[in-house]
Amino acid sequence: MHLRDGLQTHVTVRQRYDHLVETGAVARDPAQERIAGALDRLIDEISAKRLAQKSSALGWLFARKRETHAAVKGLYIHGGVGRGKTMLMDMFFELVPVRRKRRVHFNDFMADVQDRIQKHRQARKNGDVKEDDPIPPVAKALAEQAWVLCFDEFSITDIADAMILSRLFSALFANGVVLVATSNVAPQNLYRDGLNRQLFLPFIAILERHAQVLSLDSDKDYRLEKLARTPVYVTPADAAADHALDEAWQTMTRGAPTAATSLTLKGRHVVVPAAAGDAARFSFTDLCEKPLGARDFLAIAGRFSTVFIDHVPVLGEGKRNEAKRFILLIDMLYDHHVRLVVSAEAAPQKLYVAKRGVEVFEFERTASRLIEMQSRDWLEDWAERRKAMAAPEASQAQA
Repeated sequence: MHLRDGLQTHVTVRQRYDHLVETGAVARDPAQERIAGALDRLIDEISAKRLAQKSSALGWLFARKRETHAAVKGLYIHGGVGRGKTMLMDMFFELVPVRRKRRVHFNDFMADVQDRIQKHRQARKNGDVKEDDPIPPVAKALAEQAWVLCFDEFSITDIADAMILSRLFSALFANGVVLVATSNVAPQNLYRDGLNRQLFLPFIAILERHAQVLSLDSDKDYRLEKLARTPVYVTPADAAADHALDEAWQTMTRGAPTAATSLTLKGRHVVVPAAAGDAARFSFTDLCEKPLGARDFLAIAGRFSTVFIDHVPVLGEGKRNEAKRFILLIDMLYDHHVRLVVSAEAAPQKLYVAKRGVEVFEFERTASRLIEMQSRDWLEDWAERRKAMAAPEASQAQA
């Protein structure tokens, strides 16, 4: 607890951050300190709004009306990969004194929105509801569940999402929702070069009107620096390897909440047992002992920038189908420059022990790629690619 203006208030993001610095968990960074201060100011505004509601009976009676939250302006924090955006937002989410709050990856949130829209349309078709337009009731229901929304990895790649964002977020903000989002790109670079982008542009104005835009422009990638000291290919796949990958997962995700999710693909679902931000974790069984193919692996590579694979076994004649899937999976992850962390029974060049078949030669390429994906050069190149995605040329942004 600390004193502010003579009153005892909540623990602050800045205090949490200072504690991490004092314990050596992070290095002090002025850019991160600036963001921590902005998050604390937002917590104060939200706390003051809640206090105003509780100070009168009318506040309780009309707590859900849109004017009770309309004055609170959220935050949109953008910057390169590994700059500490997720770490700071996690501190905010833990500390903000609100019961109805939600922290979710933006793509998962939009999948939920699309599902709700579809259910409303079906209900309208069945005569269960009267409203033709699904956006207002969907936004109202979302706001009733959580009026503080925290989005990690805010990005738009789907045209179906892009076309509804202006109306959806206008309705959410009208219902008093406060937005806190992290992204690799500034608002003006969202949906860059997207189909019919001119129809998306009004959303940017709405976003900037309801959220203060801040850049976390630190020059260091702290995740990459820490990862460079973390093994990314661990053998054998035993309890010690599990512990090593658990620690690497915590490093990668900055302790962000981990939950199962799924990717919708042509009417079916690819299950992701564990996801946090843009990182996903699977077992070898999840990926290679199930009937998955190129489209599934492409969807995974397109959605996640970091993939963990636990318990890759030594593969022989009796595991040719599994080996084929593993070869295809690594090809997809390699081609999309996904960062890979693996626990395996043997070194890459000893993972496939069959003596015949085309897989013998194909696995030589797989082993070579697995070795390359462990290298410092690979990780640095991964970081540079991500940085380039986060900071496109201004001329491209206006295209």
